[in-house]
Amino acid sequence: MPAIVSDIVEVCVFRREADGPQYLLLRRAANERLYPGIWQLVSGTLEKGEHAAKGALREFGEETGLHGMNFWVVPFMNSFYVASDDAVHLSCFFAAEVSSGAEPILSTEHEAYKWCGLEKAEHLLVWPGQKRGLRLVHEVIVHGGEVARLTTVIP
Repeated sequence: MPAIVSDIVEVCVFRREADGPQYLLLRRAANERLYPGIWQLVSGTLEKGEHAAKGALREFGEETGLHGMNFWVVPFMNSFYVASDDAVHLSCFFAAEVSSGAEPILSTEHEAYKWCGLEKAEHLLVWPGQKRGLRLVHEVIVHGGEVARLTTVIP
């Protein structure tokens, strides 16, 4: 029977520009063992005993060098099965808004970044769960009202 593991967090980073919201995608470095060269959202593993929201903020800072103006818990849980571990992974999903014109300073885990509109970001992302999470952030956080108000972690 597969184990259920919840030790991963994902953060959809966005900024509001005059031509609409832009979403930050990071390309994994070619020398990374796991999924080299793919475009992804901020993601990482929680430290033992770490609170998910605090871990998401830590990963956001480590991978981008950015500081969020607002931070949300997204009402979405990404899930996927890893056959080599025989484990179902549940990933808590968050959103971070950064200031207009903000540019990341990448960690060594990533070799490039892009700010994209929704359609371009959905096209570049590989994993269906990240695409679903991105779309939900777009609909209920960026263009939302009540959900965005209710799920703000750090105003």
